[in-house]
Amino acid sequence: MALRAVVFDLDYTLAVVTRDRSTLLAEASESAGIPVGFSREEYGAAHQRAHSHETRGPIFADLLDGPEEGEALATAYRSAIADSLVPIEGAESLIAELETDYRVGLLTNGPVVAQRDKLRTLGWEELFDAAVVTGELEEGKPHPGAFEAILEALEVAPEEAVYVGDSVETDVAGAAEIGMVVVQVLYPGGPDPDPRADAHLHRNELVRGLPDLVAQID
Repeated sequence: MALRAVVFDLDYTLAVVTRDRSTLLAEASESAGIPVGFSREEYGAAHQRAHSHETRGPIFADLLDGPEEGEALATAYRSAIADSLVPIEGAESLIAELETDYRVGLLTNGPVVAQRDKLRTLGWEELFDAAVVTGELEEGKPHPGAFEAILEALEVAPEEAVYVGDSVETDVAGAAEIGMVVVQVLYPGGPDPDPRADAHLHRNELVRGLPDLVAQID
């Protein structure tokens, strides 16, 4: 069956932060005046356990003293990320090129406000044919329901779509399980190439190499 769509992950695939997340969390802690007694790894684990949230507030609240501190830290952390968030070079031109032949979508894990704020920061609110944030759903990646949501929005079947993402656990495993063609994005310090991916591309080669790769798969 011919390919009709390309779906992207957001974080570490199409956009990156210029400072590491632990630094950003420390800056948010200082800005909000809320001491953080948990690690970035503990936060990451809590983040993965929770998907259906408007903000990161409930996630932080589970690690702090309560909801008020959680929301205050969530606001400060969102601001720190916005100040540090940049697209990979050429991302918008890549999307535009792909959209001449395919429907192009975005599927990103995270709370609604946090992820939609990233799209606003990047100026990408209207860039994609469809964009799904898993905070709007009952389950996040790698649950099949998350991938089904973006496929339904793009009106394509799994075998008609390519998924492009970096995470082995959430992107590669989930997209492969549902039957999508998978392109794993590689970068220094990121996950090793996973055999479940149909192809692998380094992030700095994504803009130049993905259109030809998708055409070859098609």
